[in-house]
Amino acid sequence: MKIQVIEGDITQCRVDAIVNAANRSLLGGGGVDGAIHRAAGPELLNECSGLGGCETGEARITKGYRLAARHVIHTVGPVWSGGARGEAELLRRCYLNSMKLAEQAGCGSIAFPAISTGVYRYPLEEAARVALKALVEYFKESNSDMEVFLVCFDSTSAEVYRKEIKENYPHLQ
Repeated sequence: MKIQVIEGDITQCRVDAIVNAANRSLLGGGGVDGAIHRAAGPELLNECSGLGGCETGEARITKGYRLAARHVIHTVGPVWSGGARGEAELLRRCYLNSMKLAEQAGCGSIAFPAISTGVYRYPLEEAARVALKALVEYFKESNSDMEVFLVCFDSTSAEVYRKEIKENYPHLQ
């Protein structure tokens, strides 16, 4: 398993696929979603407009256009409502479905943002737990040797993910 936490701008990642924390329309928005759409150019919006949207927990794949990444995998994370509405399972599916699409597209590397932790208000510590558990589960159930980068916009977020790895997945270090 190759899972690494890095700080930076996901739109600058030189990987086969970057994951977009999208909204259900897939037509752009704020945060990571808006940054990816701006960096990829108008062709991304044109392709997304033909996809018919995406339900929470699901994922869709497009070309990367002007990004360094060949593909963008759009996934819709859950809006945090206190945790009793299946948010953890929906977030888990975001990671698993994104990994499956990347594998099907022949990707050797993928970069994830901290899905749902921005305007969707998912608590960062809980999101890190769900993300890492889902990724470890994916690797246990597949023969994948894909490299995974958890791209954090700031050092505070990166430290939360690193702490989760250190405490629960020391074999990843």
